Amino acid sequence: MPKVLLCPPDYFDVVDQKNPYTSRESAVDRVKARKQWDALCSVLQQSGCQVETIKPAEGLEDMVFAANQVFVGEKEGYGKFIVPSRMVHESRQREVPFYVDWFRNRGYQVIDVDWGSDFLEGHGDLLWHPDDSRVYAGYGFRSTQGGVDKFAAAMSKMGISVVPLQLVDEYCYHLDTCLCPLNKEAALVFPGAFSAVALSALHKNWKRIHLLTADEAHRFMGNGIVTGSNYITPYTTPQLEAVLHQEGLKTVTVDTSEFEKSGGSCFCMKAFLPDGG
Repeated sequence: MPKVLLCPPDYFDVVDQKNPYTSRESAVDRVKARKQWDALCSVLQQSGCQVETIKPAEGLEDMVFAANQVFVGEKEGYGKFIVPSRMVHESRQREVPFYVDWFRNRGYQVIDVDWGSDFLEGHGDLLWHPDDSRVYAGYGFRSTQGGVDKFAAAMSKMGISVVPLQLVDEYCYHLDTCLCPLNKEAALVFPGAFSAVALSALHKNWKRIHLLTADEAHRFMGNGIVTGSNYITPYTTPQLEAVLHQEGLKTVTVDTSEFEKSGGSCFCMKAFLPDGG
């Protein structure tokens, strides 16, 4: 049974502009946000996932986006491990120790990287290939190229290859908004989010690439969660449903409108844990 980590949105809010989606005028309805978060948890459970939670901390309004604070992995010979992130925004940097402690207390090895002046934002910009053979690493807005290079150096010691991908669309400031692996052979990709070199690298690494439109990507349809035979997404289109049907997946929609005010949706709100948790 797949395990996922989520953080309840007790203190979720929009207090500053961290990306093009956010505005101080975007007042958050916390009651509605909690209902949406509960609905996501329920759908994950109905899709065969075991949901784990981390206690939210007051004053950390974005802690609910559990994909970003660490990179999670497991490698034969090394076991379960995490790489703590270095977030761009100071308020988000303060989230990282809470997540590191959560994983350390559950037996994960902590691989610390000296980021220097660089940044790397966990699974917002780092996506495993479904066969765990490599990691796709986005950079350009939140994560830096230097951060990706340092991460790649750390992963190379474990025999894990890293594919760097430059992002060029500010609305796709994290890789998880414009690349979504569907299975070992196919992925959703919004081409307008990537440099020409990055697009070429994607085509080399996937047998089938299904293109998202700008509207689909900017409405977080590429920020979906693949679990079992379901694709969990905040919205859908006939084109997206046709692609998912082709890949043996069915669409399950979950309203994340409150969280979209902060520039995040389904994928941003969870971190998959290795088998065995």
